[in-house]
Amino acid sequence: MQPLIDHARSFGRRPEDFASLAQGQSPQVLFVACSDSRVVPALITGARPGELFELRTAGSIVPPYVPGRPTSEAATVEYAVDVLGVREIVVCGHSHCGAVGALVRGEDLTAVPAVRDWLAQTEPPADGPDDDPAVAGAVRSHVLAQLLRLRSYPCVERALTDRRLRLHGWYYEVHTGAVLEHRPDTDTFEAL
Repeated sequence: MQPLIDHARSFGRRPEDFASLAQGQSPQVLFVACSDSRVVPALITGARPGELFELRTAGSIVPPYVPGRPTSEAATVEYAVDVLGVREIVVCGHSHCGAVGALVRGEDLTAVPAVRDWLAQTEPPADGPDDDPAVAGAVRSHVLAQLLRLRSYPCVERALTDRRLRLHGWYYEVHTGAVLEHRPDTDTFEAL
């Protein structure tokens, strides 16, 4: 913890570097990623403060949209699309994902009921062997399922219809730093 505190103490020593951020934000991308500590969207993309609007959830899960039942995730997506006017949404899954691995392996999560119930909102991905520690195929399938689920959000559906929004599926390898993007024309993940 001490290195984090030391950095935080020195971080704001040049307030002129941050003054413009008080004027508001205008990110062009909503980046949906796992809350895994090894996945750092700004590091992966090189984004500066104000350039990415982030939604971090266990397993990069986008829960089903249910009218009349607000969720933090739905509010974040709606705000990004309808208020901030993001032009792109990236759903980024990653290798060695504990959430997707638990789904694929059918792990007993009774000791962590909130985790169990969160993961129950999504189907176990079918692709990939359950003994692959990177769960690469399963994560890639999972990313595509979350993109499909995003399409059911009314704000996303409207923005896609109006051609104001594009969706992207990414796969990040934590052990190499490589980023692959889903190519709909070939239905494959290829290097950016």
